[in-house]
Amino acid sequence: SREALKPQHVTGFYKLMEGSGATLHNLYGPTEATVDVTYYDSASTFAEAAVPIGVPIANTQLYIVSDNRQLQPMGVAGELCIAGDGLARGYLNRPELTAEKFVDNPFEPGTRMYRTGDLARWLPDGNLEYLGRIDHQVKIRGYRIECGEIETRLLAHAHIREAVVMAREDEQGQAYLCAYLLSDEAVPVAELRAHLAAQLPDYMIPSYFVELEKLPLSPNGKVDRKALP
Repeated sequence: SREALKPQHVTGFYKLMEGSGATLHNLYGPTEATVDVTYYDSASTFAEAAVPIGVPIANTQLYIVSDNRQLQPMGVAGELCIAGDGLARGYLNRPELTAEKFVDNPFEPGTRMYRTGDLARWLPDGNLEYLGRIDHQVKIRGYRIECGEIETRLLAHAHIREAVVMAREDEQGQAYLCAYLLSDEAVPVAELRAHLAAQLPDYMIPSYFVELEKLPLSPNGKVDRKALP
């Protein structure tokens, strides 16, 4: 599956496979880097709000960089870039896109790295946490916010199956956050706010929570954000 592995899926797997010795590994990677570039043994995720995507596989280097391609400190979000033996040569007959995405690697001259467009950050234990897409970053009251990080925290709630967070504008043109949710059972808004407030600052708490029966999908199976009410 190309979907995020959720904590409740991990818990359910180990309950189902109790005593078997089986383990569940979380893998991440784009097609441009031979599909999988990280792995994480999920047996240690029970206390995690989100399942990390792990550490690089052999012969692969991962970098978290800022807008000006400087390495980000531990815990600070940035674009995930990939280098190493698994990198593709580029896109067939698309030289401009190849030049945009496959760039010179400033950390190992003479090699290239692939700009994934994904947000991630290093965790204190050396694993990577995936935070969503860079093009889902928004600015609210002067703060730059990764919507994917809020979605990840919402998905850690036991009853939330799907979550999409977007910036909307009110009648005065002021931006606010709105969360769209699919849940197993109705969850009070106060409970959702408290759940997020335990992990996120106030400016990252959505102003509105909208329960949906299903999320609108585009023809390729991804959430159609433009079709959300």
